[in-house]
Amino acid sequence: MRMLVLAMLLSATLAPVVVADAKWEEDNWLYTMGQDFLENGDEFGCYGMPNLEWRADPGAVAIECREYIENRVDASKWGQNVISTYTPDDLSAYQHTIIENQGYMVHGDNTGQTAKAWHNSSNEPLHEFDWFDLGRRGGSLEKGIADVSEVESQLDSGGLVNMYWIGRISDLNVRHDSEVLELFSQRDDIWYTTWGEAYSYWTVERCNQFDHQMDNLTLTFIHEDTEQCKAAAPNAWNVPITWIANIGNSLVINSSLSEISVEESNSMEGWRQEGSNLYFSVLRGHNVSFTLSNETEYDVTGRTQFFNNKSVALTIAGHSTTDLFQWSKRFDDQENLRFTWLISPKPIDSGIAWLPYAGLAVLVSSVAGIYLLIKKDEKEYIISEALIRDTVEGEDDE
Repeated sequence: MRMLVLAMLLSATLAPVVVADAKWEEDNWLYTMGQDFLENGDEFGCYGMPNLEWRADPGAVAIECREYIENRVDASKWGQNVISTYTPDDLSAYQHTIIENQGYMVHGDNTGQTAKAWHNSSNEPLHEFDWFDLGRRGGSLEKGIADVSEVESQLDSGGLVNMYWIGRISDLNVRHDSEVLELFSQRDDIWYTTWGEAYSYWTVERCNQFDHQMDNLTLTFIHEDTEQCKAAAPNAWNVPITWIANIGNSLVINSSLSEISVEESNSMEGWRQEGSNLYFSVLRGHNVSFTLSNETEYDVTGRTQFFNNKSVALTIAGHSTTDLFQWSKRFDDQENLRFTWLISPKPIDSGIAWLPYAGLAVLVSSVAGIYLLIKKDEKEYIISEALIRDTVEGEDDE
């Protein structure tokens, strides 16, 4: 009985402490669905932490958010480290540098910095810090907000088109615009990519070293994995880069790479031939070979702007993704689409607002339980005294 009373007192005393210490509720879908999303080519980036403010301490938000993601899931199938994050539009250049120092190379979107990347089709980044203000082009995927003609115009103009998506507002699921998805399906010039993947592809232009040679009819190529280039972009992932080789009138009759089609829109290793041009996508450090049909003059002319020589790149940022299932379930049948899921835990008070009332109920029930136990104790004591008195009186009568 004493142990039961003690347990009630402790439950009533400790309940408010538990509520005070709890900061957020994690998204368990990261464990159960996360690996499938990685295999499909999606990316996990940071949006924020409910208990911290970007403006007050950007370094703390960056660290805690990165640890939250990396302790549960890799950022991409190309790399474990998180390199993409949302930031508000009123941080200073110094604060963005603090965030960069925690490994985040892409800050989006429309962050208000003077150096910008992809705010229009000609705004191609030249420096690392240009990625601290990734533009937003094409608008939202939300039905009623999406503008199909605007999306089409942005895709036609080229460059990187970065769209916006949020799957749930309060308790309401957001509907996507099926006409925008239909527009995507009608085009074969789009590279469906993510923030970190696009950034990592871009870094190769700043530093690369490759070697190639022709031996009899075999052309070999390697994008060398040098320490110099890794040091130039230490946080970039090793993603397939598309190179161009002019092989004249020769044909590829065999290769160590798999053949892909011109329609292939998601990053992978592979090759295809288009006239005299050989396009091949390969990871850094991989040695690949091509057996040609006849002797020919050849020349490796460099890399294409986007994967598989696509004319436009498309990224879709899932902002404030607190529930991966709710944000993504509308796109299960979209095999080509790739999302940059900007992750944030769910604020604790949004999901369990009843806890203070539960604490009060525990307190009231504890007091009531103690009172009932005491009354029961008194009753049993009175009954015991009466039995003892009756027994004693009976013995005296005998």
